Amino acid sequence: MKVDPIRNRDEIRKFKEGASSLRDRVMVEVGINCGLRIGDMRKIRVKDITDNSHINIQEEKTEKTRKVKLNHNVLEIVEEYIEKAGLGPEDYLLQSRQGDNRAISRVQAYRILNKMAERAGLDIKVGTHTLRKTFGFHHYRKYKDVAQLQAIFNHSSPDITLDYIGVTQAEIDRTAEEMYL
Repeated sequence: MKVDPIRNRDEIRKFKEGASSLRDRVMVEVGINCGLRIGDMRKIRVKDITDNSHINIQEEKTEKTRKVKLNHNVLEIVEEYIEKAGLGPEDYLLQSRQGDNRAISRVQAYRILNKMAERAGLDIKVGTHTLRKTFGFHHYRKYKDVAQLQAIFNHSSPDITLDYIGVTQAEIDRTAEEMYL
């Protein structure tokens, strides 16, 4: 199933407000602001957050190691969550509620995100990749740098990146209509 990014900042705010726990909010904040796959977020342990500014991960899909910057807003929420949840260095950041230090499952993450979208009244296809696509969509809108986004996502071509972030034919047509020299 192809999922959509959340294109509107007000809808992002409503989506975040739909989190039923601080853990769920952390999942959304890290996903939307870092562009990580849910599989990579699931593997993050507290000890992987280094220098109080980055997350070190080995990407599940590409097997490449990445150092991902946490902006100060995300870092504050992550630190608050770690403290309130009483997590230690070996604990998964996104703990399962099943206990015994297991990470949240991909299926549970999907359910959580869909419930949040329902609470926010979003009329889009939501899945675990919605977070990553939302990051990509807004990064592109702000910086207009497909090459940088392609590198962040480890995509093999700019076409994949543009399709991935949901640049539609209507948007391409609009820019062509507005482009008169």
